[in-house]
Amino acid sequence: MRPTPVTLRRVKSLIVMSVVAAAEALCQDKQNGAVNQAPASRPQRRIVVSIPDRKLALVEDGRVVKIYRTAVGAAATPSPSGTYTILQRVKNPAWYGPDTVVAAGKNNPVGTRWLGLSRKSYGIHGTNNPRSIGRRASHGCIRMRNSDVEELFELVSVGDVVELHGQRDAELTLIFAAPAAPSAQPVSGQVLTAASSGGGQ
Repeated sequence: MRPTPVTLRRVKSLIVMSVVAAAEALCQDKQNGAVNQAPASRPQRRIVVSIPDRKLALVEDGRVVKIYRTAVGAAATPSPSGTYTILQRVKNPAWYGPDTVVAAGKNNPVGTRWLGLSRKSYGIHGTNNPRSIGRRASHGCIRMRNSDVEELFELVSVGDVVELHGQRDAELTLIFAAPAAPSAQPVSGQVLTAASSGGGQ
């Protein structure tokens, strides 16, 4: 039985998706110029990502500093839930695919910044497709507009905690229901506590 043209197109699409996912996964392993120094004294800081809301919050000393819109993993390549740390900070990263390398620039799929996580091959990065923001569109990483990830990059350090939440809970409702104030006031007059320790689904 010969495959139909429709079947061939579907297979080709799956192969292309798999290649891009694999390339995105290899990107973290092959980055040059990583900035891996954490300051000696710093505030307690964490990044909280609500996968269902497609939003990222920077929380410092229990206060929401800023909330950003993101793209998260597509249905076929979901973002992992869990608690991780930032291991790597890279300005103007190259993107490494199976048979190609895309240098830093406007065509780079990971945009202008890469924050590599302790979960191998996953990170928070920019994009060359800003229309994907607000959607389930990535291969598991957290995508941000380049201007947003450039701002976040300057506010975080290696060692900061990154929490990826696959389901809403009371804390996420508190974080993402109230807008972050320029003065970084506690949400609802309360200081947020870190989510329960330990990663996982």
